[in-house]
Amino acid sequence: MPRRRRGWALDHYDEQKIYHTPLTVSLLEPALLILIKRQARHGYTLLSDLEMLGMGTIHPSVVYRTLREMEELGWIDSEWTTDQTQGPPRRTYRITAEGDVALVNWQQELKKSERLIAKLLQSVDS
Repeated sequence: MPRRRRGWALDHYDEQKIYHTPLTVSLLEPALLILIKRQARHGYTLLSDLEMLGMGTIHPSVVYRTLREMEELGWIDSEWTTDQTQGPPRRTYRITAEGDVALVNWQQELKKSERLIAKLLQSVDS
């Protein structure tokens, strides 16, 4: 699915269309940190879990690129797991101490954003 850019809201809004907004993509980092903090996971499981959160329209390449960037930042670690009885080895992601700090910062930012979104929605409704 192509990434939407500025002007995406000018398209006729249709509940049946499946696409994501720039806001959805900006929530990918905290969503991944939350999921990985709950339990170490491999990429395929993360993709499924993101879909259950309603973020399934984000292309897998964007998710894997974000995971690599988060690993470069030291927020997560990964290792290859070969303990499956079938299929190729899988990379399993775990949160680090730096990732825990990043998640706390994200939590604060999300709370600020929640207040801002609430104000914007109130302004539209009034």
